[in-house]
Amino acid sequence: MGGHEAIDELLAEAGVDGLRLRGALALLAGGRWWTLSDLVRETATPRRTIESLLRALPLEHSGDRVRIPMDQVSRYNAGVEPEISDLGNPVSEMVPEHAETLARLERLIAAAPRGRHALDHVSATAETVLRRALLLGRRFWLPGARLLCVGDHDLTSLAVRMVHPEVEVAVADIDDRILEFVDAQDLGVRTRWADLRLGLPPSLRGWADLAITDPPYTPDGIGLFAARAAEGLRDRERGRILLAYGASERTPMLALKVQKALVDLNLLHEAIFPHFNRYYGAEAIGSAADLYVLRPTTKTWPAIAARLDRLATAIYTQGPQAVETAGRPGKAAAQATAVDSTADSTVGSTADSAADEAAVTAFGPDLLAGDWPRDLLPQVPRTRLATLLAKPYAADPRRVAIAVPAGLEAALPRLLLATRARHVRVLTAAPVTGLPALAALLAPVYELTAEGRVLDAVRLAPPEGGPDRIVRAILDSAHGKLANTWREALTRAGLPATPGHAATPGHTAPPGHTAPPGQAGTAGLTKRQARAAVEEAAPWAGDATPLELPLHRLAQLTAEITAPAPA
Repeated sequence: MGGHEAIDELLAEAGVDGLRLRGALALLAGGRWWTLSDLVRETATPRRTIESLLRALPLEHSGDRVRIPMDQVSRYNAGVEPEISDLGNPVSEMVPEHAETLARLERLIAAAPRGRHALDHVSATAETVLRRALLLGRRFWLPGARLLCVGDHDLTSLAVRMVHPEVEVAVADIDDRILEFVDAQDLGVRTRWADLRLGLPPSLRGWADLAITDPPYTPDGIGLFAARAAEGLRDRERGRILLAYGASERTPMLALKVQKALVDLNLLHEAIFPHFNRYYGAEAIGSAADLYVLRPTTKTWPAIAARLDRLATAIYTQGPQAVETAGRPGKAAAQATAVDSTADSTVGSTADSAADEAAVTAFGPDLLAGDWPRDLLPQVPRTRLATLLAKPYAADPRRVAIAVPAGLEAALPRLLLATRARHVRVLTAAPVTGLPALAALLAPVYELTAEGRVLDAVRLAPPEGGPDRIVRAILDSAHGKLANTWREALTRAGLPATPGHAATPGHTAPPGHTAPPGQAGTAGLTKRQARAAVEEAAPWAGDATPLELPLHRLAQLTAEITAPAPA
């Protein structure tokens, strides 16, 4: 079959869905050289479909780039304009007006931490991120509004602050590297650590007017991220969720399952902009995703509660927490499916070997946190990991054993801070790594040792005074608002404050002046002075608890409080 006949057959087979193929033909016939990846992304067409087209064409090559030879262009004139995506891009004409912002976003995306495959990270293009910000401004009244980014590997938060500085923006993300990078840009974005399988940070619940998310493209991932985004809305009647999702035209049933996950949450689909989002990668879905605009209804909130009650932790498409892993027998499945399951689970995520069970039994815990075998120490009380992070445990156990499965390692320092036990033993899915950094971070509270997959944390005696006592007071109250704990500590007699001027015996420092971190006053500060001191030292604290702070903020908190006083 000749090339022209093969193209005719390919286009005929595509039928009414052949517009993008014809657009690809027009691009190849336009004289420009194209890589396969660029052609996939530009046309939002799955890689396999573009490969079929290229195999049928007589092409000339320049390295990894191709085009239709100029002397044969007329034979393959597709009769359509190359740009066929205006339907899904209602702000295309606004992009040229923001060329400087686009260039800055390109630099930021290039400098950002590399994506993690286990978290389904695929970088959106800088233009996509800019278009998201522009669409928000075209669709909604933004002065005084708050936007919650549920995950932000794409740096949408930064784009919104550049284009709409009047909008308050917050990010909840599991990747501490991303949170540190966002903070480093100093654009006023509040950052919070969150593993959404374990909950939304308390300071972000009911906080936002709008939420935007680009979640893992699985039904469970979409359902979880959409549910957490809804939890973050303060306006339940007029709040909106913008959600990116893409699927190959070859797998409509997968797309249907995802849309059903949204329907199950009783979210109204106000709009779907096809192929609005473009990516570097994800070629199986055409390096593109639609943008959904969702509106909660009165039936959304009970549906969310039901959805979170049956939460699974295998929400990704690859890695230890991949949906496919959940279907495998044995330990891999246990690690991928039920880290936060109920206490009567029949399999354990990291305690299904005799050695693990022996380590826990010999430890003699008063509480088991996480997923453990049902027959392991059946008389010992149990709690979920999410519950441990959500609120202080009602009793006061001296020894706590925690099971941390593969994929939830980022929660480890938070889980250790969440319990005030004298001795904590943690069983992980793989040998403990990064112990020196973890030990340094938690040095005000714990002495850490590790052997293989077993980590022991022994609680240190509280400092008798000085700035270390403030740090310890904050970390010992990990579920409380750190600013409140800090202020209370500063008002107690004998405790130091933060950079400024010291309160001395029988003397009250003038308003706005506080004690240096390394100097101890004996009279304490007034509440107003303490408030001013904390706001000056940690303007990023807000209503955050230590458990939701990014790791770099935790380290910064300790450093600022314990820094020596200036001479």
